[in-house]
Amino acid sequence: MMKCFYIFKDKCKSGKSAPELNRRNKQGDERGAKSTGSMSMSSPRGIPEMYKEREHNLRVFSVTELREATNNFNRLLKIGEGGFGSVYKGSIRPANGQGLPTIVAIKKLNTQGLQGHKQWVAEVQFLGVVDHPNLVKLLGYCSLDGERGIQRLLVYEYMHNKSLEDHLFNRAMPTIPWLTRLNIILGAAHGMAYLHEGLEVQVIYRDFKSSNVLLDKDFNPKLSDFGLAREGPTGDRTHVSTAPVGTRGYAAPEYVETGRLTVKSDIWSFGVVLYEILTGRRTLERNLPSGEQKLLEWVRQFPADSKRFSMIIDPRLQKQYSLNAAIKIAKLADICLNKNPKERPAMSQVVEILKQATEESQGTSSHPTTKASDSRF
Repeated sequence: MMKCFYIFKDKCKSGKSAPELNRRNKQGDERGAKSTGSMSMSSPRGIPEMYKEREHNLRVFSVTELREATNNFNRLLKIGEGGFGSVYKGSIRPANGQGLPTIVAIKKLNTQGLQGHKQWVAEVQFLGVVDHPNLVKLLGYCSLDGERGIQRLLVYEYMHNKSLEDHLFNRAMPTIPWLTRLNIILGAAHGMAYLHEGLEVQVIYRDFKSSNVLLDKDFNPKLSDFGLAREGPTGDRTHVSTAPVGTRGYAAPEYVETGRLTVKSDIWSFGVVLYEILTGRRTLERNLPSGEQKLLEWVRQFPADSKRFSMIIDPRLQKQYSLNAAIKIAKLADICLNKNPKERPAMSQVVEILKQATEESQGTSSHPTTKASDSRF
């Protein structure tokens, strides 16, 4: 189903210094580029060209090193699992053998078929290029084609506090305070704005969701999992055409229906997570009454300007939040979720509104840990 990375080479032979990408298909790649002969020298560089300049920054690990780092991928060290494979906590030694080991997260991808490899290549390429405090840092990778099949692994900085999803929805964990929620979503917005507006090439993240917002020891957020990321349209093109992929409940409707992908698709996903932040509810919860299972349908019954609005606020906050800021965020979420992609704001505008909401909340929840940390409600 997920046929979305035609620009990547199908093979990654062991012994290569880094994963490779195909150049853009000059006969019309999936971004819909027109056939105009040779590419102009003034054309912006793509991710492949940018990566070539920075690939030396990534460390190439052996399978043996990563086995040792994880005690042979001991299940007791497994800290995450998904369709992509498993993530383990590990400890790696410095490349020169000097100094203390570093705690890392090691993703071991399922390699049942070509798609897993393509997503692995995409993640190496994009994370090898980007550099921002709100994007997870890729330290290196391992690629081996052997008799026992292919091995594809990624080594990241370790994020001590798991994901935003864990803290919002796992009732066994302390409730995340209001101001912390705002700082997390503001940091995530900064990371997304960098992808959309801060690089030579526009990057569409395509998989923004609460489980992909990881939190360090100080609860600073970092976007992770770039296997579905895509370069944005270039020239006179308005969108990228590709088979819809992503996570149900977060994907923009126009992308699901037509396969037309733009940065405004990311904005829709961001709006969904804004409502998750406000309500403490998942985008889809089957165990709720039928009228409340779909988050976006439920919150429409409580408009930001209505007296009933406060009924959607996460009750675990126990009123330790700024109502004015919450209203501002709900209105922001609504414009992010505009059915017309052109009417959605740019990510830089989202950042500014979230800054205002955060400033309004300063002092409002200055003592949030007394009641808000109780997760029984």
